[in-house]
Amino acid sequence: MTDSQALVKTLDFQLDIQSDNESLLRDACLESRSVYNETIRLAKQGVDWDAIPDRVADDANLVKNTTQRVVAKALGAMENHYEYDDFGQPSHTKDGAYPLRANYEEGYNLSLTDDGDVAVRISAKPYKHVKGVLQGDDAHLDILKTAFESDEWNIGTAEALFHNGNAELHVNVTNTEQTVRDKQDSRTVVGVDVNEDNVALTALSEDGVEDTLVIDFPEIKFERHRYFTMRKRVQNVGKESIHDTLEGREERFVRDRLHKVSRHIVEWCRQFEKPCIVFEDLKEMRDSIDYGTRMNRRLHHLPFRALQYYTSYKASFEGIPTAWINPEYTSQRCPICGYTERANRNKKRFRCRSCGHQDHSDCGASVNIAVKGIENHQDWNVPALNSLPTVRKVRRQASGAVDAPTVTHPTVRGYQADGRVGVSD
Repeated sequence: MTDSQALVKTLDFQLDIQSDNESLLRDACLESRSVYNETIRLAKQGVDWDAIPDRVADDANLVKNTTQRVVAKALGAMENHYEYDDFGQPSHTKDGAYPLRANYEEGYNLSLTDDGDVAVRISAKPYKHVKGVLQGDDAHLDILKTAFESDEWNIGTAEALFHNGNAELHVNVTNTEQTVRDKQDSRTVVGVDVNEDNVALTALSEDGVEDTLVIDFPEIKFERHRYFTMRKRVQNVGKESIHDTLEGREERFVRDRLHKVSRHIVEWCRQFEKPCIVFEDLKEMRDSIDYGTRMNRRLHHLPFRALQYYTSYKASFEGIPTAWINPEYTSQRCPICGYTERANRNKKRFRCRSCGHQDHSDCGASVNIAVKGIENHQDWNVPALNSLPTVRKVRRQASGAVDAPTVTHPTVRGYQADGRVGVSD
């Protein structure tokens, strides 16, 4: 059984501007920033969201459709903040350029040249256009060219922006025929336990535990604390513009790491027969957390929901379904005997007070998530768990010199094992 659904993919291109008016695009991106900031400001003041688009469009020096798209994205950021646990409140004082967002054949157009290139024309401002040619990954160009002729792909919204001083165009295309297998038609359930500094995975089938893996990403916690300290210092001396710049850098850093980790999760899941990825439903987590000011700040800013979203998004393009379970007691329950007590867990060590089973606590939680996933979404029974495999840990390679143990075992490409015997990948 499969569920047919439309899946959106973002294609990234460098924009080779041919019309010698790069400054026009920069000005339009600065105007887009003003539209975004004004939208967030009005939303924070309690203005009716339905009234904001027309109110902002009256003063914006952009094509009306483009203004509406930027406003919609800003309100979407506010909606995420109110609905999800780990989306911070958007700033209404962003500096620098902001992506110029436009609908296909309204705010921008694409066409094939005689040489086989993809030409673009962007309505940067009313009656003023930026023309250029798209350059980039051949696979992305092939998909875009296919979308011109195939009913399977639809070209949608695009964003023109500047990254490291270079003009880019990010085009959303929708695959209308991609299918995702029904989660009940799965032979392997992968429990995913997302934590402050790692994500633990356990693949469970009718035969028992197929494999486990813990992916460490301590750099996210470290960088978030570092940026928080810098923002606090500049805020104390009244330099709000620098505060917003640091906040933007932090967001980009975290987003980049989460994309890489989520890609690794999906690649790992693909090795199993008909996998289904199961997450804890942490939507209401922020409201229930109260461990003091310092700990609350750390936990409220953890990228739980974002990592789950990125993983689910990438899994869908591989035809892998995702499911959600109640997170209650997943970190306290013994995966072997089922005994549940808070004292079973002490930081990263799990030791059952009943049967004596010992394990990596996050790995044990991922086993319990997989078990709940089977109980809630599958028509086959949970296998007997008499023992669990040795925990394997990997950590993303940092750039530059790394002070780490020498690894002699083969590892997943792009990762390093933690140097302990039996934990290499």
